[in-house]
Amino acid sequence: MKLSQFKYFLPQDLIASYPQEDRNEARLMIIDRKKKTIEHKVFRDIIDYFDDGDILVINNTKVFPAILEGEKEKTQAKINVFLLRELDIESKLWDVLVDPARKIRIGNKIYFDNGELIAEVIDNTTSRGRTLRFLFDGTHEEFKKKLFSLGRMPIPEPIQQLRDISEEDEQYYQTIYAKAEGAVVAPAAGFHLSREMIKMLELKGILFSEITLHAGIGNFKTIDVEDLAKHKTDSEEMEITESTAEVINEAKRNNKSICAVGTTSLKALESSVYISGLIKPFQGWTNKFIFPPYDFISANKLITNFHPSQSSMLMLVCAFGGYDLIMKAYKEAINERYRFLTYGDAMLII
Repeated sequence: MKLSQFKYFLPQDLIASYPQEDRNEARLMIIDRKKKTIEHKVFRDIIDYFDDGDILVINNTKVFPAILEGEKEKTQAKINVFLLRELDIESKLWDVLVDPARKIRIGNKIYFDNGELIAEVIDNTTSRGRTLRFLFDGTHEEFKKKLFSLGRMPIPEPIQQLRDISEEDEQYYQTIYAKAEGAVVAPAAGFHLSREMIKMLELKGILFSEITLHAGIGNFKTIDVEDLAKHKTDSEEMEITESTAEVINEAKRNNKSICAVGTTSLKALESSVYISGLIKPFQGWTNKFIFPPYDFISANKLITNFHPSQSSMLMLVCAFGGYDLIMKAYKEAINERYRFLTYGDAMLII
């Protein structure tokens, strides 16, 4: 398929600046792939679509405060640094993006917190990408505590265009089950799962199975090729443990539903699945890019949010729900004034 087929116009006033105060009261669109129907509910109604023994696969990745503000040595020019991932613990090496990139060259130093923390540029990776070596005397734990104390949560750019990043985002931009630190993009579908909702689902006999996929900034990068077969995605670190795989596979053998909570969970499952549909344990990296047509064999339900135009997340959702049906649903969501993007409303595809 072509990139232009996934373009739609989103009125800016439908972009949710903040999450729903009561997560269970967010709106929920139900997409039935067999019946080709679209229904409108609220998120608490999701319990009606699952039975005893069904599995919800959740991504337990934890977002770290990745946005830093520093100054270039000597000139005191303001430099924004976006932490992507730690490359080496001993050397305190990090893969980052810098802005403005034209001012930052190999050998330059960037000062943070009035020089309490200093980073030296040791390599160029892409036009905006740099490798930084942080200069810090102390343990790795002390270094990370200092680094993250200076950072802000990397909420997506469309929201930053509407408002500033706030302290509240430290809570908002994180699932309640986040534990494996490493993401710069949150698995936003999981925001709707409050402790109350999780308890209600568990009381009905629904099981939660955790995987880890550290979602990267590539999820929001502009796709610049019309032919999607030529698009190359960034690699993301992931893990599916042996015990997790066995729980999911046992449910599959018993013909129970497997529901991926979010596109990242579904991407991880599809990155480590046998032809039979059973899940295999995996620890490593995935650069899987899913767009229509695509046959999913790892899961048969998906909880997701409403994604940006021409984004890789929208393409995955169209592959799962059917291109025509999902694009029709997005048009209806706009007409019905659903709240879009990270902090917005939800969709369940069955």
